[in-house]
Amino acid sequence: MDTMTSFAADRARRTAQVDRWLAELLGAEPGVALVAVGGYGRKELLPRSDLDVVLLHDGRDGIAGIADRIWYPVWDSGAELDHAVRTVPQARRVARGDLKVALGLLSARHVAGDPDLTERLRAGALEDWRAAAPARMAELRAAHDERTRISGELAFLLEPDLKEARGGLRDVHAIQAVAAAWVAPAPGPRVRTAYEQILDARHALHEITGRRLDRLVLEEQDEVARALGLLDGDVLLRMLAGAGRTVAYGVDHTFRQTDRLRGRRLRRRQAERRPLADGVVEQDGEVVLARAADPAGDPVLVLRAAAAAAQAGLPLAPRTLDRLTECPPLPVPWPAPARDALLALLGAGRAAVGVWEALDTEGLITSLIPDWERVRNRPQRNPLHKFTVDRHLVEAAAHAATLTREVARPDLLLLAALLHDIGKGWPGDHSVTGEVVARDAGRRMGLPDPDVELIASAVRHHLLLPVVATRRDLDDPVTVKQVAALVPSRALLELLHALAIADGLATGPAAWNEWKATLVADLVRRVTAVLAGEPMPGPAPLREDQLALAAEGGPAATVRGSEVTVVAPDRPGLLWRAAGVLASHRLTVRSANATSVGGTAVTVFDVEPEFGDPPDPTLVAGDLRRMLLGRLDVEDRLERRARAVPPRGAVIPAPRVTLVDEASDTATVVEVRAHDAPGLLWRVGRALGECGLNVRAARVETLGAEVVDVFYVTGEDGELLTDRDRRRATVGSVLAALAG
Repeated sequence: MDTMTSFAADRARRTAQVDRWLAELLGAEPGVALVAVGGYGRKELLPRSDLDVVLLHDGRDGIAGIADRIWYPVWDSGAELDHAVRTVPQARRVARGDLKVALGLLSARHVAGDPDLTERLRAGALEDWRAAAPARMAELRAAHDERTRISGELAFLLEPDLKEARGGLRDVHAIQAVAAAWVAPAPGPRVRTAYEQILDARHALHEITGRRLDRLVLEEQDEVARALGLLDGDVLLRMLAGAGRTVAYGVDHTFRQTDRLRGRRLRRRQAERRPLADGVVEQDGEVVLARAADPAGDPVLVLRAAAAAAQAGLPLAPRTLDRLTECPPLPVPWPAPARDALLALLGAGRAAVGVWEALDTEGLITSLIPDWERVRNRPQRNPLHKFTVDRHLVEAAAHAATLTREVARPDLLLLAALLHDIGKGWPGDHSVTGEVVARDAGRRMGLPDPDVELIASAVRHHLLLPVVATRRDLDDPVTVKQVAALVPSRALLELLHALAIADGLATGPAAWNEWKATLVADLVRRVTAVLAGEPMPGPAPLREDQLALAAEGGPAATVRGSEVTVVAPDRPGLLWRAAGVLASHRLTVRSANATSVGGTAVTVFDVEPEFGDPPDPTLVAGDLRRMLLGRLDVEDRLERRARAVPPRGAVIPAPRVTLVDEASDTATVVEVRAHDAPGLLWRVGRALGECGLNVRAARVETLGAEVVDVFYVTGEDGELLTDRDRRRATVGSVLAALAG
């Protein structure tokens, strides 16, 4: 007996034991029946499941005493009990006004007592459900949408709610409820298999934790995986992602059928068939194959039908998907019509996502792009990412479709977006492995060699622009020259710019924002000038108001939105001391640049609030001026704030400090990777200052709970940090500051 079968057997055994126990508690009582509903009614008792029971009676006296005789032993056993005592008319009346009760009665099962009472309840509940089908279907859809809003989508969550999330157990119950109304078929074999996989995972979670849990948290995933006979938590998440997508596709199709049935009732005539492409037509709001279509003799039909569906904004009918599996494999290299159809599919933007998911559910994507199997349903254990790797690629292509007017080769942009993270299915740097896979995929698709190389280069360097823009000083000429050396053509630069936007938007709101978009655009502008042989753009000059403050010599501080300007007589440590003041006001520094004007230092910070509304700018500016005058103890302020932060429970990796050589001709670049914490920039800056180093500029990128801070530093005489002992001491000092 395999692991999955053993869980199902355990549920059946547990249910039978409870049935016998409750039957003994009831005894021989006329006019009374015990009815299991909900999960207990479906014989799905998990180790910590509630017992959902209705005590039915025909109006007889003494029913309260009978109920007590049953409920108290159950409570004494420690079992959770969801119970009701009702007559059949009462139970039906409550169900008509309560969707949850109505759904529970759809799975009503006789346990003990008078079977006629149970049958009357079952028949009556079904009759009421079918009579109110239009209203009930709308309630089901609204409940599904609300669950999705609250719990998200099971397939793409790192800690999914197995019951409530979209694609979870509740959605299969919804499909069953629609089937009970005779509106759509019951769950098919794929949905039933997916349901059992999710149910088994929930069963194992109950067993391991000893608690009634529905959310599969990170700490339990490896152990749940082992209980299911799987290698580890990643394999478990991949299995659940596939199951969740299967269920989500199934419930979407079920709800479309309910909408279509309502449309037929309003229309009262047979739907027409409208041609969409060769062998592809629309019928009743879905894309189906024409009567003369021959899937077995047309390998391009899969992509042609998918492109037609996406361009029309319609779903592919399940029967059509079944027939498309009969198509023979595409020849390699692909014929031009297949490539054109793929580009038409991706070019449909958001409409392509659902169509792609439908093809993937049937295994058609991996038959087209075999390398897709290695990223299919692969989780990304990164809080910035909203999706599995494969869905992220499709989302990126959808966003890229909105940028096709911005590049000379929109076709290559779509393909590069679809393939940019394909290397995450292999060990090592995914950009490096992805270049190889993308080159193979491009040749498979029949692209000319120059186009294949352009896509491969885009995949190889798809992180270049956002990483450099956020972690390097764009005013340093070396930064721009190094990017231009890696991106030797305007065509590739255009692709990388659009791809950076599409990738960031597809990742999530924390990965792409106006600040990052502005930095990337600035870097692209500078590299474009270098590629065109034009003078490299210089740093943005100080504004007149900043120059006026510098002329006065300071100390002064101004706050304008996200920009903070600090002016004072030039002396070491100004940048990091000001950063400490900003941190004390819960402001995160994203970048900082220090400029000297006639012996006066002008430091400009770009900041954002850690959370909530920004602090009062008057208070921030006042504290900065007090710090400049030596009247504010920044260290004490930050220590008090650190004590107010709750202790960290998560295990985090040790910080890393790296000196990046050749990143600048005028400064040494210190890169710090660490877990985010209040005042981090201040602590690192102070450590650098204690090493006799001046911080000329800083760049800060926050990636979830991790930060990558980059500091441009020089010695007291403006020299680079070259002495081996001093370099080692600097790294040690920063690490000590991070540990403190």
